[in-house]
Amino acid sequence: MTTPGLCSADLVAVLMTIRHGDPGILTLRDGSSLPSGPAESGHQSLQKDLRARVEQQTGIRLGHIEQLYTFGDTLDESGTRLVRISYMALASIWSEEGDWRSVYDYLPWEDRRSSDVNPLLTRIIAHISDWSAAHTHRHRRCVIAFGLDGHSWDDELVLQRYELLWEAGMVAESRFSAGFMLNSKSMDEDYRRVLATAMSRIRARIRYTPAVFDLLPDHFTLLQLQQAMEALAGRPMHKQNLEGSKNPLVLRSSV
Repeated sequence: MTTPGLCSADLVAVLMTIRHGDPGILTLRDGSSLPSGPAESGHQSLQKDLRARVEQQTGIRLGHIEQLYTFGDTLDESGTRLVRISYMALASIWSEEGDWRSVYDYLPWEDRRSSDVNPLLTRIIAHISDWSAAHTHRHRRCVIAFGLDGHSWDDELVLQRYELLWEAGMVAESRFSAGFMLNSKSMDEDYRRVLATAMSRIRARIRYTPAVFDLLPDHFTLLQLQQAMEALAGRPMHKQNLEGSKNPLVLRSSV
């Protein structure tokens, strides 16, 4: 009979809002970590455990949270399998205190609202194309994720793009260096992968749910709605696609 392997569980929270025109997240340890910690047995549920931990670490009481993803491919320092369970919380206003950072400090290639990102994307595509050229399946993943060879850029493939950059040794968290390291803010362990997962989720949700309204005040203009959608999607949008009323003041209750 095989003895099941031991594992430990870690809870991670992505607290997201819109700050200074960008999607913002609350970080710890000089921007290198997200609110997190090992799951404890004294709580009735993982959600209650996470809420207590976030409040202890940040002073913020979470409202609605949703589970993002469970990662199980990491080993801790003792070689024990680490199961990392991630959650996301959205709010229009968080405390002004705390170390808030733009998501695009960590994932700058995802912000395509202006042409400023084009030189960076050009370098990324050149290196990742060379890295994947000799491997058909790998090259196919890169083509789809980065919108190459006639494919369009899919906003939602944030996690897939980050994982390819990690595999190619192009981010600081990679296990080796490809000789071309992206100049972006890194995170401890695999928290940046959790962040990429959160961005994939919110970009998908704003297409088919009113999730964006959780990041806006109760009363907002059509311009504010457009700017929030563009900030989350990382690309310009046509205002006509957002117009549901001729009234420039949109009420949350009427959307």
